[in-house]
Amino acid sequence: MSPSVSREIAAPAPVVWDLLTHVAAWPLWGPTVSGAAVPGGVIGRDARGTVRPTVGPWLPFVVTRFDRGTQWAWSVAGVPATEHRVRPTPGGCVVTFSVPWWAPAYLVVCALALRRIERLALEGWAPPAGDTPPADNAVS
Repeated sequence: MSPSVSREIAAPAPVVWDLLTHVAAWPLWGPTVSGAAVPGGVIGRDARGTVRPTVGPWLPFVVTRFDRGTQWAWSVAGVPATEHRVRPTPGGCVVTFSVPWWAPAYLVVCALALRRIERLALEGWAPPAGDTPPADNAVS
């Protein structure tokens, strides 16, 4: 089992899922992300795009695991990165970020990201109008 951190969020799972999969939202909640791009603005199965860390150049990424509405994982520049899971609950959802076994210190960053996701979800964040989810990511 990979090291992970979770947070209960009192927002509907589809709202949180949109925050996790619309790349325009990533810089809003990801402390180490300053930009991201993918065709259509939304990731899906086998999506390929680029992400810009807060320090350094744009890097290629690929979605390595994708289960619509529940989880996705990725590799950045060929290196396994975080996994993101959403589990609906009666009061909202539980969001879990997992990291590779060799990166447990990154859980501090993930915990901050989860707090930001909660704030955005509760403030009513909505996806950009021009984003077009791939067919395998249509949960609404």
